[in-house]
Amino acid sequence: MKVPFNLKGYQAITDDTMLLEPETLFLKTAQNRHYYEALASTPPAITPQELIALWGLESLRVVGVTGTNGKTTVTAAIYSFLLDLGEKPALQGTRGLFAHEQRLESKHMTTPSILETLYNMKQTHALGCNYFIMEVSSHAIDQERIEGITFALKVHTNVTSDHLDYHKTLEEYRRVKSRFFADETPKLLNKDDLKHITYNPIGAQSYGVDEPATFKVQAFSLLNGITAGIKYMHKEEALFASPMVGLFNLFNLMAAVGSVVMLTGRSLQEVCDVVGYFAGVSGRMEVVSRNPLVIVDFAHTADGMVQVLDSIKERDISVVFGAGGNRDRAKRPRMGAVAGKFAKKIYVTSDNPRDEVPEMILEEILVGLRGKDHVTATPDRRLAIKMALEALEPNDALLILGKGDEEYQEIKGVKHPFDDREVVREFLAQSHADA
Repeated sequence: MKVPFNLKGYQAITDDTMLLEPETLFLKTAQNRHYYEALASTPPAITPQELIALWGLESLRVVGVTGTNGKTTVTAAIYSFLLDLGEKPALQGTRGLFAHEQRLESKHMTTPSILETLYNMKQTHALGCNYFIMEVSSHAIDQERIEGITFALKVHTNVTSDHLDYHKTLEEYRRVKSRFFADETPKLLNKDDLKHITYNPIGAQSYGVDEPATFKVQAFSLLNGITAGIKYMHKEEALFASPMVGLFNLFNLMAAVGSVVMLTGRSLQEVCDVVGYFAGVSGRMEVVSRNPLVIVDFAHTADGMVQVLDSIKERDISVVFGAGGNRDRAKRPRMGAVAGKFAKKIYVTSDNPRDEVPEMILEEILVGLRGKDHVTATPDRRLAIKMALEALEPNDALLILGKGDEEYQEIKGVKHPFDDREVVREFLAQSHADA
């Protein structure tokens, strides 16, 4: 397919270096072929591959990370490690576009249109970047938003269950994810999760905690952060320490370490030496308070909640969570069941209700919590956080899930200012003042 893209706002695309007129450029993608061929007269057109050649982007080494959970953290970690090793990476994803430790664009889609991605590659390449690290969503794979891009490395975090409102079935979701790993591109796969995808073994390496892998965790501790000893290809051994928390972040760090070793050829220890400088991603297992322990995380699926809650099961857990409106409804009772399995105190509340009635969303979550004690439900998220904080006891940990670093709550098409972290800080400051 060929889709018309209005390039106003992309000045670099329409200047004299493009040699293309008019201002509307048609990108000849497979997805838009029928539309393009139906046009009576065809404007100037170019394929993604031709645009990459025209802009001289072949030397930019592109890394794509896909998975249900961990894409944002793994891409950010790869970006951080490469920076600390003296490379010049760029990063595109949910949190925006970054280069030279600066944000060039604010938050946007996980994986934007192919034209926007190529333009972002162009502007970061012009800044001297030699790597382009990007999150790759299942929507982008299915809609061919990465068509024409040659990847230096493809990374798999995990594939559980998400976006079934779009993919309809778990089998289709897994099939789409597997498509990303069907070619002979170098790839790094989570060995502990391989039963959920199919892949081309040519060019494949792996990382694992329980299963034998190319990059294998030999021993680890999750006390006061993460410490791990790992072995690479049965020849190199190294140790790293990180201020991050949780077992799933051990997997994320392993994915990033393995990726950087594969990309740069640096020694395992050299890469491990820079791990400690990466403190994580805002809104992803972000410690807002240590006494009491309060953590904010983006987890918004049953599987995501399992990873987060299981990672601190040595504590008595209190959890505040909800589910987004206008999204997959089938996951709501499953999220409730996960909370009931791991948490001592549960506060079910609104996430971003969007166009749905908040109380109805809560009722669907509560189906998974039937028979459970210490469950409180209120559509008022601020009140839920307040009640959870007031009920904390020694050795309790409060996890506030679903929104991460979002600074709004979307209700009936309006985004109201709301930041879980700021709400926590406000209540804690007030309680300290009253003490």
